[in-house]
Amino acid sequence: MTPSERVDASREITAAVDPAQGAAPRRAAEHRPEAIPAALSRARQAQREWAARPIRNRVRALRPLRRFLVDQADRIAAVIARDTGKTRVEALATEVMPALMTLGYACRKAPRFLRPRPQLPGTLLLWHKWSRIVRVPYGVVAVISPWNYPFAIPFAEIVPALLAGNAVLFKGAGQTPRAAAVLDECLASAALPQGLFTRFELPGAVAGPAFLAAGIDKLFFTGSVAVGRELMRQAAATITPVSLELGGNDAMLVAPDADLDRAARGALWGGLQNCGQSCAGVERIYVHRDVYEPFLERLKNLVERLRVGPDRAFDVDLGALTTVEQKQTVSRHVDDALARGARLFARSPEPQAQPQPQQQPPEHGPENGLFYPATVLTEVTEDMLVMREETFGPVLAVARVADMEEAVRRANDSQYGLTASVWSRNPDAAEQLGRRLQAGVITLNDHLMSHGMPETPWGGFKHSGIGRTHGRIGFDEMTQPQVIVHDLLAWTKRDLWWHPYSEPLYRGLRGAIVVIYGAGLWERLRGLTPLARIFPRIFTNRWDSGAGGNWWRRRWSRQSPRRRP
Repeated sequence: MTPSERVDASREITAAVDPAQGAAPRRAAEHRPEAIPAALSRARQAQREWAARPIRNRVRALRPLRRFLVDQADRIAAVIARDTGKTRVEALATEVMPALMTLGYACRKAPRFLRPRPQLPGTLLLWHKWSRIVRVPYGVVAVISPWNYPFAIPFAEIVPALLAGNAVLFKGAGQTPRAAAVLDECLASAALPQGLFTRFELPGAVAGPAFLAAGIDKLFFTGSVAVGRELMRQAAATITPVSLELGGNDAMLVAPDADLDRAARGALWGGLQNCGQSCAGVERIYVHRDVYEPFLERLKNLVERLRVGPDRAFDVDLGALTTVEQKQTVSRHVDDALARGARLFARSPEPQAQPQPQQQPPEHGPENGLFYPATVLTEVTEDMLVMREETFGPVLAVARVADMEEAVRRANDSQYGLTASVWSRNPDAAEQLGRRLQAGVITLNDHLMSHGMPETPWGGFKHSGIGRTHGRIGFDEMTQPQVIVHDLLAWTKRDLWWHPYSEPLYRGLRGAIVVIYGAGLWERLRGLTPLARIFPRIFTNRWDSGAGGNWWRRRWSRQSPRRRP
């Protein structure tokens, strides 16, 4: 039994078609939103026991996932490809392999990332206060994942969340239910307490509000800006923390000294793999005028050699778009660009027509699959939709720039800031250029692939979201920092600045400031006298001790008769 099978289902809904085949949709069980509170209650109970386990015990419990991913790699890739329309090569390379890398990295690094971090005193005034930071799991977190990478994206959030001691409520995309189900099956292979991980099948418009209303402790959402903004608004009512990855319109900058062959191939893969349905895929390319024409020649030659169609024998390069709505968006953006003066510079061959399955009524899906040829647009301007919005399809918009200053300015003129890339043979100059770009990830002579690097934080600037996943920073997102402070002088009666207050106390504290932060030696020495007068008050319970600054004088007076010769 998989974890999500413990959640009651309410009715049957149309879940998904096969984007590449135009196959009939399957019927999938949709869960009732009313089932979330009960699942949350079970998750809280399981989480308390889970968080109490030593971290190495939690790592050991998740290790069976590795065996499942290795043994079932072909099946997982096939399921993902069928659900999304991408090729099996892409499903394996961009989903199964990153999942394995994430698992290995997270299990290896979790003990160190979650270890308490000692903090040395930051000032001599508080030299006796020693602290450490411990990481406390949030409790129950919800993960809402998208349909473009339905396995790899949620996997990279669920595994660190569990290792950090949380329970997880997971909602996969309704467009890719089979991929969500195989991820559920993968998690079921781990030795997890009952109720610690639960998968829900819910409409996107229902899941987020239902999770927030139930009282989850943190929400991780990957999707559109509009939905992310609404979830953030709803989360504000209960001050529920959110981590949002909301897409992009990524820029690629090609410098005059770039390796044009590598740059053209990088644009091809970074912009067109997964049929362009990558939030950090290349969409806008700014090319220096000195290499503009030769770059386009190389790109055109590559695009026109792409093979587009259903993946039957690993012999295609570009699969299908995942949804009818996304194909309509891509068409609208291209039509808008052409109407505003853009030039259709290059296109891949159209896919060969595929027979329509007889069991599929016309209203259930597009004839011959959701294919769209790879498209290169030139003569583009910043007022076009392909330059302003997220196209999320196999479209590359290429613009000529007079210099790299113009490239940086135009790249930054966007509401998005997820990733960007700079292509140059001079790595130092490329990095300096990249650091001026307003994006969360900058890659040099590559693009997009950093999402597969488990050690590299993932997230963007501006409307591309808030928060980070992956790496140590991603682990920190799964926990709250808690500070534990120890006092080396806890055996004394009071701290120096405690009640009662008095003028000598004020002067003594002022003296401490001078001793620590004074301008010179003699000025600092002058602060010692008033400080020394109040210091003995930490050893006594007397309410008025130190109030007049005469503690030393009174003590000497009591002892002086015995000391006189």
